Amino acid sequence: MTDTNDGQLCERLPAATITGPQTLLFAASTGIIVTNLFAPQTLVGLIGPSLGASAASVGLVAMATLLGYAAGLFFLVPMADLAENRALILRMLAAAALAAGVAAFAPTIASLLVVLFVLGAACSAIQILVPIAASMAPPGEAGRVIGDVMSGLMIGILLARPLASLIADAWGWRAFYGLSAAALVLLAGVLAFTLPQRRPEAKSTYGALIASLFGLLRDEPVLRRRALTAALVMAAFSLFWTAVALRLAEPPFGLGQRGIALFALVGAGGAVVTPLFGRAGDHGWTRSATIVCHLVLIGAMALAAWVGASQSEASWLPLVLMGISAVLLDIGVTGDQTLGRRAVNLLQPMARGRLNGLFVGIFFIGGAIGSLLAGVAWSWGGWTCVCAIGSAFGLVALLIDWIGGPE
Repeated sequence: MTDTNDGQLCERLPAATITGPQTLLFAASTGIIVTNLFAPQTLVGLIGPSLGASAASVGLVAMATLLGYAAGLFFLVPMADLAENRALILRMLAAAALAAGVAAFAPTIASLLVVLFVLGAACSAIQILVPIAASMAPPGEAGRVIGDVMSGLMIGILLARPLASLIADAWGWRAFYGLSAAALVLLAGVLAFTLPQRRPEAKSTYGALIASLFGLLRDEPVLRRRALTAALVMAAFSLFWTAVALRLAEPPFGLGQRGIALFALVGAGGAVVTPLFGRAGDHGWTRSATIVCHLVLIGAMALAAWVGASQSEASWLPLVLMGISAVLLDIGVTGDQTLGRRAVNLLQPMARGRLNGLFVGIFFIGGAIGSLLAGVAWSWGGWTCVCAIGSAFGLVALLIDWIGGPE
């Protein structure tokens, strides 16, 4: 089978259709790996003071891993269209485990940022796992398979914060990275024996693959549109979850690290809708479902701003409403990403590695920008400013929906 767009690659796809246990393996693997990308959002309150970082610069800690992940998506994931995928994934997991282990002993903020960047880049192995799963999906069921795998990914994203908070509350923030290194080593061992091979028959070079990224971005309007809206909602997501720990520590909430962990756990409830969005795409409802996602995101930010400005003496009601806003935000973000990932994976089967690298790399740049803005917005205008910027991201995404029209 030949890539009709560049004539450079052909691929031997897995003959077997993906099974339920294999889908669970893919979902669990992505969930375990992705925890490393979002844990810093809840650990910044501990990492900053312990390493002497200012409040305005703590966003750099959350940004470093996301930026490294984006770099990995642009420069490592395209190798999935060139090298045997299982071996590539195992090498990247080994590098991630090593980086996490080093992070546990980082002596300065500068050294930690470098190591977290490397960790993020290695964690881009996630986006090699997803195309393998998509290539094994039965005809007409790519959305279902991607949605099921994405549910594991999103559960990992949403559980990363409470898990990291609970570990940090018990043993300190460094313990999280030590345990993460051990989990990555164990996962690599499991995948070495269970992951199916995916061997592309490449007639290209690494340099040509990287150069082809620009052609794919130029020639695929669906990729450009979906990556841009995903970047905007991811920026809002990172902005909210990086700053909310700072807001919850203040009145009327007054939560400690354990309370913040439980709050983040509530937010994970938004992941249950992920498979529903994949099925909505399979039924042809991509555009209408995407618009709903962006409206939900804007509503979540508006609710969070109103609750955060409340002067209520009772802490439980504002906390419940803030939790509802977090769930709504996560629903909007997971829905947009699931629908976008489905659309991108259906464009060019022989370029899935590069297409996923571009799509996810672009939206994680948005996430890195959101994390960076969190510290600045908090220092400048507090929680209200954070929510206003998040709403603006959602409004721009909605405008792109209106301009773009049906896919």
